[in-house]
Amino acid sequence: MAREIALPIAIHLAAVAPALLLGIFQLATKKGTPLHKALGWLWAVAMAVVAVSSFWIVGFDKAGGFSIIHLLSIWTLVSLVLAIWFIRRGNVRAHKGFMIGVFLGLVGAGLGALAPGRTLYLFFFT
Repeated sequence: MAREIALPIAIHLAAVAPALLLGIFQLATKKGTPLHKALGWLWAVAMAVVAVSSFWIVGFDKAGGFSIIHLLSIWTLVSLVLAIWFIRRGNVRAHKGFMIGVFLGLVGAGLGALAPGRTLYLFFFT
């Protein structure tokens, strides 16, 4: 089973790293600029890859299939679409709320993945 999920995990982690860095940068810099828009699209694509790749990472729970995390991945994709929809209609407040929510979800999922006993914890700390 480990070989079957190695590629999805690699893709997932390869998208997580730039998503985290771009997200921090996006939150810290001026909004509405051409740079913000360009990096925002890169961030949204990275987050979509993070979410979609999670659907191939299965089998870590006792049932051996999907888990509650996969529902969060669906919500991430929905939130990204809504954030884009709102900004295209000029609703900056809703756009900001969804984007910050997605970023906080990324951070929360990362912290959860680093919890003792989880795969990333074992990889980095043992």
